[in-house]
Amino acid sequence: MRPLFLLSLFAPAFALASAEGVNPKATDLFEIGGIPVSNSILTTWILAVLIIIAVRVLVGTPKIIPNKGQALVENVASGLRDALEPIVGKKMIGKTFPVLCGFFVFILLMNWSGLLPGVGTIKYQSADGHWLDAIRPANSDLNTTLALSVLSFLAWTYFVLRYAGIKALVFDLFGNKADKKELSFPMWLMLGFIFLGVGGIEVLSIASRLISLPFRLYGNVFGGENLIHTLGGIAPYVVPAIAGMLEVLVGLIQAFVFTLLSAVYIGLICNHDAGHDDEHAH
Repeated sequence: MRPLFLLSLFAPAFALASAEGVNPKATDLFEIGGIPVSNSILTTWILAVLIIIAVRVLVGTPKIIPNKGQALVENVASGLRDALEPIVGKKMIGKTFPVLCGFFVFILLMNWSGLLPGVGTIKYQSADGHWLDAIRPANSDLNTTLALSVLSFLAWTYFVLRYAGIKALVFDLFGNKADKKELSFPMWLMLGFIFLGVGGIEVLSIASRLISLPFRLYGNVFGGENLIHTLGGIAPYVVPAIAGMLEVLVGLIQAFVFTLLSAVYIGLICNHDAGHDDEHAH
């Protein structure tokens, strides 16, 4: 956290040239095979390469007695795993952790990338004379957060169908959870229609995740970037530095929230067996 704190102090000095804030729309920089590459995609590629290099440098060849770099990576992974295991369950944590850990690390660094000097402030002049961002925080582009939400939804679909099954999914959504032994048949039948209606609402709730997840992440990152840049033009250095320190915390919280919600969605269905086992144990 200390290096990011220091970067939050220096970043506003570089934000003076772009006090108008971050453009809501990503800018296409060039094309590869006819496919446009935007400034947010370029930031994603750069940071992805840096993540791979950093892990390789820190860990190297894993050893039984870890060096400082390996110990750091293992402690971060272990802490995140301990936080997610009660949610997805012991049966599923080993299967889901690589995906969930990838979400957390990727989103966290993309959130914090806006604090790096030059990100969102390096400009180039377009052919029509306008000054455009050459590099911008990836999560300040709605396309990036939408892509992350789609990946989260696909991961949820895979884990639920692979490890819980379509029958468990349908029952969880539409099944009658009332106990026949404790209710009369007419009451049980009426509850069945109620559960069927609730299942329809739940389907809409699941579909809405494709909207709630990306817009929550995008809104916080985009708003924070504009706050820093605007303050950089109004009251340079000190006030934007305070906002930058706040963004360190916001970036961490938003990365954890996205990962936590993805884990909750998986655990709600795939962790049912574990819950039943605990009840029988008591």
